[in-house]
Amino acid sequence: MGQKTNPVGARLGIIRGWDSNWYAHKKDYAVKLIEDDKIRNYLNARINKGGISKIVIERTLNKLIVTIHTSKPGIIIGKGGGEVDRIKEELKKLTGKEDVQINILEIRRPELDATIVADTIARQLENRINYKRAIKMAIASALRMGAEGIKVKVGGRLGGAEIARSEEIKQGRTPLHTLRMDIDYANVFALTVYGKIGIKVWICKGEVLGKRDLNPNVLAGGKNDGPDRPAGGFGGDRRDDRRGGGNRRDGGGHRGGGRR
Repeated sequence: MGQKTNPVGARLGIIRGWDSNWYAHKKDYAVKLIEDDKIRNYLNARINKGGISKIVIERTLNKLIVTIHTSKPGIIIGKGGGEVDRIKEELKKLTGKEDVQINILEIRRPELDATIVADTIARQLENRINYKRAIKMAIASALRMGAEGIKVKVGGRLGGAEIARSEEIKQGRTPLHTLRMDIDYANVFALTVYGKIGIKVWICKGEVLGKRDLNPNVLAGGKNDGPDRPAGGFGGDRRDDRRGGGNRRDGGGHRGGGRR
């Protein structure tokens, strides 16, 4: 079950909030859902180098609030805020609404965001960098920034091979069944000259021990640690040594102690 269920969907309502926050009558639900999809597709295509992690959409009676979580807010805001004003006007035309508000939240630790990590690997593969090198650099950056574990899986014509295959590289631990474990997940495609390569990234950020505010904008708007500070008020490292010693980040190693 843990290998086939989206870890973000499994944690909704427990430690994760929804990326669309609104209520609709059953007559309007499908229209609003399709509109949300159009907004996300448009913004991802319009700001393809803006380091977008996720787009949170909220609706009130006549107002549409779009919050863009990004690692490069300067690209989206533009000189003197001109770019964000243009995006706002374009969204008004796309949705047919007069009152559209755009908020931009900066992700201070992009190395711990699965979407940004997967997108970085995809851009490197498109620039013909060796896939193993790109993955190992991403894993090293995530572990250096404090991730408990990271798993990256790539599939397709790796390195231009004639026959498609998939490879998985992981370090540390990513327990997908433990619902209190904060696991970020992303699935991205790299459009290379020899075909499409799929990239999946799982990043384990540690346990959430307190009650967390499920509003996704609260998690990204923290004053101190950015998107990855637990909203329950716990700072620092909350891990313990119940599972025994040893370095969890060495990719496995020998289980039986020091003897070989």
